[in-house]
Amino acid sequence: MAPSVSEIAVETKDTLLDRVASLKIHAEAEKPAVDSKTGAADPGPSYPFYLPYWDKDERWPPLEVFEHTDPGLRADPSKPRLLTADVVRRDLTPYIGTELENVQLSQLSKEGLDEVALFVAERKLVVLRNQDFKDLSPERQIEIASHFGPIHRHPTSGNVKGYPEFHIVYRDASHNRFREYIGGDRANLTSWHSDVSYEKQPPGTTLFWILDQPPLGGDTIFSSQVEAYNRLSDAFKKRLEGLTAVHSAVAQAEYSRKRDGPVRREAIETEQPLVRVHPVTGEKALYVNQGFTRRIVGFKDEESEYLLKFLYDHISKGADFHVRANYAPGTLVLWDNRVTVHSATQDFSNASRRHAIRLTPQAELPIAATA
Repeated sequence: MAPSVSEIAVETKDTLLDRVASLKIHAEAEKPAVDSKTGAADPGPSYPFYLPYWDKDERWPPLEVFEHTDPGLRADPSKPRLLTADVVRRDLTPYIGTELENVQLSQLSKEGLDEVALFVAERKLVVLRNQDFKDLSPERQIEIASHFGPIHRHPTSGNVKGYPEFHIVYRDASHNRFREYIGGDRANLTSWHSDVSYEKQPPGTTLFWILDQPPLGGDTIFSSQVEAYNRLSDAFKKRLEGLTAVHSAVAQAEYSRKRDGPVRREAIETEQPLVRVHPVTGEKALYVNQGFTRRIVGFKDEESEYLLKFLYDHISKGADFHVRANYAPGTLVLWDNRVTVHSATQDFSNASRRHAIRLTPQAELPIAATA
């Protein structure tokens, strides 16, 4: 079995030891002196190795197009390595979300991971509890995630020094970049998006796990873009199919620059189909999101705004094809970015710490649905 992160701090070179020590000092400097609820001393982040790191001088070349074969295409449809006799399955809603017990992702074979890719494509979101994933070495975490595709390196977010594959989600009493990014003067703090949909080859099967979680709140809401599409009339579906929309990284890059943060790759804008087809299941799904979709190609400004507003409202109000994933340390969730959108929930105390990691494998060039 791969060594844990705590073991790495002992076994690696002095430079890594110095860096971990520096991160601990940083955590001590930022944390409140006491827990706001209990009055007890705050121990700081459970995994200071994964505190977010930014280097504004870091630069990367543009991403290149690559061939991608989804591992779900190789999977045994009966999933004998994943859905064993010991596994307890609980579907969370008819359209999206399944929780599995007695599965340890790190122990699955390559064939088992193929079955995971297929199952996530079918159920859109899969929740795994009591995983050892958070305690694996970063190399092993990246190795497992890479089974699903090349890991995307985010152009602006906090990562781990020396490990740019990690996308760090971190908030505590003195650090709340997400709230700043979406704007503070809002009645509704949901922000529906599909991760980095502006990339030419956006993500597919995505991994997200919790290191520290508030005692209440801090969930993620997911919506099935397949069911959102299915609810539309046949005539409306035909009108959408064949259309494309521009997805933009510009606002994200400008926000990072204003904060004196990195823009590791120059911001791009990419045309993506409004309706895409999943390469494994063949299902059609809407592919628009408030976070990154900017306009419909070929439409007048008012036409584009009107249609996109309808689609955003349809997706966000569709509570009967949403699911809310809740977390605890050791929870690992996998979702398919091609056929879902999601939003964090900013419903927990400002004094609480929430610390999570995302590894984001890229997938194929989006396949457009044809009318």
